[in-house]
Amino acid sequence: MKRVAVPVVKGYLSEYFGQCNHYEIYEIDGESVKSEEIEIPPKGDITKLPEWAASEGITDIIAYKIDKCIITLFTSFRINLFVGIPINSPRNLIEDYINGNLKSDEKIISEIMA
Repeated sequence: MKRVAVPVVKGYLSEYFGQCNHYEIYEIDGESVKSEEIEIPPKGDITKLPEWAASEGITDIIAYKIDKCIITLFTSFRINLFVGIPINSPRNLIEDYINGNLKSDEKIISEIMA
């Protein structure tokens, strides 16, 4: 079972990981969504988000841009990051995730790693 989080602003993937209104969290078993919920992340220090995500049982996060300093924090909690994913609705992103069709924008990856 996977718990996949999508940071959302105005119904779409948030451009900046730490600046979302809420997370839409999808529980996925095989190729089907078993449940979905909305969670409001703690405000303030973005370095606290990996610990919060781990406490929520999140296994994977889909993101557009993310500060490279917290990528290591997520991996220390064994949370997979899909970064540089083009902005789309959470439902479309989850369909792409389930079907193995998430594709990172190499330009965004280069910006993050610079």
